[in-house]
Amino acid sequence: MTTPPSWDAVYAPGAAPPPWDIGRPQPAFLRLADRGLLSGQLLDAGCGTGEHALLAAARGAEAIGVDISPVAIARARDKAAERGLPARFEVADVLSLGQLAMTFDTILDSGVFHVFDDQDRARYVTSLASVLGSGGSCYLMCFSDREPGGWGPRRVRQDELRAAFSDGWAITSIEADAFELNPGMPAPTAQAWLAVISRT
Repeated sequence: MTTPPSWDAVYAPGAAPPPWDIGRPQPAFLRLADRGLLSGQLLDAGCGTGEHALLAAARGAEAIGVDISPVAIARARDKAAERGLPARFEVADVLSLGQLAMTFDTILDSGVFHVFDDQDRARYVTSLASVLGSGGSCYLMCFSDREPGGWGPRRVRQDELRAAFSDGWAITSIEADAFELNPGMPAPTAQAWLAVISRT
């Protein structure tokens, strides 16, 4: 079993930004926002430095972002203050979202699902279920098995997504998409799946 990364070290001041933290929303989530889908009480799970929660807040959602890294949350709060946006940011573990004692209409996951091993993956899906209201939507983008080579996080197959969200969920779609990456990566983008999943 690999040692989990120190997320504070990943986001440490002066360090090169992690591959996924491109300083703006990922294009897939911007397209969702343009369709009016980032709405209501919205949770950005594993929000990093907050770009997707800030995007949602700018489009009128009551957005909260949570991340296990206090360093990332501090940067997200600074961005919200600089941009005059009402998004909230809290330090929290996405494997224990029930501790928020909140229910959401919409959940975003940009690159979180794929960091977990099988055991924590199941815990994560249960955690999401504990805070997403019936009929609520989860928009999840994860690293795809279509990505060649061996660098980066664990690849995810479509059937793994369907199996993980088989109990109490309905998968509306799983479509090929891509993460934009920072310079210095093996490629400017990485292959991804964008899943639209609802709570039944």
